[in-house]
Parts: sequence; C-alpha cells; structure tokens
Amino acid sequence: MAGLTRGERREVEVTALAHDGRGVARIDGKAVFVAGALPGERVEIEITRRRRHLDEARLVAILAASPDRVEPRCAHFGVCGGCSLQHLAGDAQLAAKQTQLLEDFERIGRVRPATVLAPLAGPPFGYRRRARLGIRYVRKKGRVLAGFRERDAPYLADLARCEVLVERFATLPRDLAALVEGLSIRERVPQVELAVADAAAALVFRVMDPPSPADLERLAAFGREVGAAVHLQPGGLDSVRPLGEAPPLDYAVDGGAVRIGFAPVDFVQVNGALNEAMVQAAIAALDPGPADRVLDLFCGLGNFTLPLARRAAQVVGVEGDPGLVERARDNARRNGIDNARFHVANLFEPASFGDWAREPPDLVLLDPPRAGAREVAERLLDWRPRRVVYISCHPGSLARDASVLVDAGTYELAAAGVMDMFPQTTHLEAIAVFERRR
Repeated sequence: MAGLTRGERREVEVTALAHDGRGVARIDGKAVFVAGALPGERVEIEITRRRRHLDEARLVAILAASPDRVEPRCAHFGVCGGCSLQHLAGDAQLAAKQTQLLEDFERIGRVRPATVLAPLAGPPFGYRRRARLGIRYVRKKGRVLAGFRERDAPYLADLARCEVLVERFATLPRDLAALVEGLSIRERVPQVELAVADAAAALVFRVMDPPSPADLERLAAFGREVGAAVHLQPGGLDSVRPLGEAPPLDYAVDGGAVRIGFAPVDFVQVNGALNEAMVQAAIAALDPGPADRVLDLFCGLGNFTLPLARRAAQVVGVEGDPGLVERARDNARRNGIDNARFHVANLFEPASFGDWAREPPDLVLLDPPRAGAREVAERLLDWRPRRVVYISCHPGSLARDASVLVDAGTYELAAAGVMDMFPQTTHLEAIAVFERRR
C-alpha cells in the first residue's frame, strides 16, 4: 500500500455500491471509491485523492462490464449531480436500495424486519413534479445557465433537458436560461422553483432586485407559453406573490376520492404516482377500523390524514408549520371531511404537546423529515398504539428510531421495504410497520 500514489492507475474488482452510488473496490484492504463503476465489474482506475481510511479514484476504462449496466438516458449524466444511478438497471437500483435499508437496520438499529416488503416503484423517468433549479449568469461564457449543481463541483451543470422532470417541463432548464438571459436582472435571479399539480403548474422566480416593466412582460409571456403561473419571490417564503392570475394547485390521492390543495412553495412529494402508491400502502398497513382514533404526525397538508379519515372514527394531524396546518384544515373542508382535526406543535419537544396528546391513539402514522422522530418514538412507548406505520426519507434515522421501539420490548418490526420516490438517484425512502407485542 505504501507505493500507491495520486495519479497511479490500477486494475481492480468492484465489489459493492456505496450509499452515494460510487463503486467500491479494495486495494491491499483499503476501500477505493470509484464514480461510475458498478459491482461485479473489473475496471481500470486512476487514484485522484488519498484519505486516511479510504481513497477516491476516477474510472479510466471498463474492462469487464456488469450485466446490470445500461446506457444512461440523459445526455448530461455524469456531469449533472441530479442523478447518480442512470447507468444501473432499474431492478438493480431497487435491489441496491433494499440492501442498504436492511444493512442500516442491522448496523444502526440492530433490528431486522420479520417481512421484507416488495419495493414500491413507479415511472423511472418523467416523474418529478417539484424541482428547484439554480440560475446563474456566467460572465466568462456570456450566458445564463440553469439546472442542478454538477456532481463533483459547486458549479451549475449546463443542462438542455432533464429526463426526470415531468415530460412537459423536460426542457425547462434550457428554456429558463434563454428567458433569464433577456432580463435586465439576469444576474439577480438565483433560482426558480417548479410545482406541477394535476391541472395547473407554477414557477416561482427568486428575484433579488425588482424586475423592470419589460422584464414583467417577458415573464408573463413565458408563463403563458409553457403553461405555468409565474410567481415572484423577492424575500422569504411569505413574500411569494403571483404575477397576474394563478389557478389553484391541487392533486388527487386515495384513488381520486381526495384532493390536496397546496401553495407553490409547499412541500409535496415530488413523485405523484409513487405518492399515490405510498398512501395506499400506508392505509393497508395501518388498517384503520371505523372505531379507531389515529394520530398522523408530521402531517403536512393532510396527504395521509384525509384518506385515513375516510376509514377511521377520528384522525388527528399534527404539524409544526402553521401555514401547512391551515391549508390542511382547508383541504378537509374542501373534501367534506369533518372527523379530521389539525394542530400545530413542535414534534421534537414532547414536553410542549397539547391536549391532543393526552388521549392514547389506537394507531399512529409517522412521516418525519430526515432527522427522524426519536422524541416521538419515545412517546409512543407511553401511548402504546397497537400499530405504527413509519414513512421515512432517511434509512439511518429510521433504523435508529426502530431500535427505540424494539429494544424496549414493546414493539416488533413486522415489515419494511423500499419506496422508490426518486428513481435514478441514491435517495432512499422506506415504509416500516411496527406491531405492539402481545
């Protein structure tokens, strides 16, 4: 190992896939991370960076390819940091994510699900209905770039098309670059957010300076051309205002029985097809009856709350964002649902919980952010609902919280599986079902 230096080339066998999508090989026992390499491949690499516990390398040549290697669909793959797995077949992506989930359960939580659920999957491309695109005028190039950041650099990738955006907005990076290039404030528009609903769409332009009258005309014309209401955001999220009329945004869930309205910058799941499958899977796993009281924690706009309310006696949704709670209440009214109650609470501080937490629930659904729900998990040991369904966007925090429930002897991890909310990326979402022990 002493002779291995930066710039040196070696032939290696790739044996694993890292959490960030890079292939992992070993030289004299030390791990080497190789972007673009896949497990089962023999490759030639060049060492680019040496660290104490691992090295990094670039892929020079594929000497023996994996049978799971496919041709990336996107012309920008490898440069754009939005996707990292387009060179890996879809089934193999799901298998890798399932393996990671189970490894995290065992390594972090020291638990294993009694049943491994089949992965939930949807369209592999054209699925993304929410996106935040960076915008930058590059003086050296004399033009505007729009897109996601590059994989290995803090620069914007020069994108003409994005294959994971919903098809009608696939060329949005190119179109936005051309638009902003013609604005007087082209150097003062750092980002644009896209939100696509079932029957409408919105574009939110972050503007650091007020647009000129000519700019406003260009923006309005662009919105009409692409079929999206244009909004301006001169300050924080509360400063977002439409430029002219803006049709309401909403999407259907629960087989079309419920419609969820949302604001342009509200959090909604980016993958509409997978969101519908996820809601149905959560309902089936929770299995609420007409006499049950259900708690939906981190409830957001009521994405799970309102479908659950159609099956239970009462559902209490709790969320930390007052704006989301108000829109969740509006959604309940719009859908004629009167057995759902919503409350604002900091779910990371159980000592501050209000009266809604005094009556133990029969069932609990959790959908926390990446930080997980450790504090809520500890409270569950007091409430002792008969079943908990945990929707996770971070397998590490899920595994940690699972150990809280299982180690106490109160719950068993009955089932868990992957939900592929972000195909072509290493992002992993999961569903876990905890049953109270008899």
